[in-house]
Amino acid sequence: MRKKIIAGNWKMNMTPSQAVALCAELKDLVKNDDVDVVYCVPAIDIVPVVNALKGTNVKVGAENMYFEEKGAYTGEISAAMLKDAGVEYVIIGHSERRDYFKEDDALLNKKVKKAIEAGLTPILCCGETLEQREMGITMDWIRMQIKSDLAGVAAADVAKLVIAYEPIWAIGTGKTATTAQAEEVCGGIRACIEEIYDKATADAVRIQYGGSVNAGNAAELFAEKDIDGGLVGGASLKADFGKIVCYNK
Repeated sequence: MRKKIIAGNWKMNMTPSQAVALCAELKDLVKNDDVDVVYCVPAIDIVPVVNALKGTNVKVGAENMYFEEKGAYTGEISAAMLKDAGVEYVIIGHSERRDYFKEDDALLNKKVKKAIEAGLTPILCCGETLEQREMGITMDWIRMQIKSDLAGVAAADVAKLVIAYEPIWAIGTGKTATTAQAEEVCGGIRACIEEIYDKATADAVRIQYGGSVNAGNAAELFAEKDIDGGLVGGASLKADFGKIVCYNK
């Protein structure tokens, strides 16, 4: 039985003081032993958030990292830096990184491998645009992303990571894939993992849905057999995030 994982992606929001205040506001609202809860926060917020969350059920994730150990890479943060700061998860390949910062699958494959090597759990994102969905190539596109991003990654490591399906057309738009659409793609991702590796690996990997998840649709989405939680954007910055985390209560 896969444990649900619900992660908030704060994106470029929250100063350090605001981040600490939000942690305090959400502290009692996100208590749910049935769910792994993660806040993926801006780099400048990591240390204060790690300190603010000590003694709680919430883990800290980063929104990005670089694949090199150290060196002349101004503005970048290494996996080792994140690990030392108390980070346990890292988002890799979010659609905004792929689009705005032109991160390709070859780069993301390096990031996945480095994160695993450092002992971080990647939350690997994949998803299609509205144009790709309308062309009927959703699964072709996502299978290509998954195969490229996980090339050379061992089955044992894949079993422990998280994959987040985020239909790009449903991020921050208020549009949400229907439950059936979300389940179809998450099931397709699991089938892709089984094809690359084996059934045991496919059964173990946790697959999130990320696309305008909110308190009103969380329970229905998370009831599907292949949806193991959510990667939540704007709603993770509000008290309603507690309702998403506690969808089963």
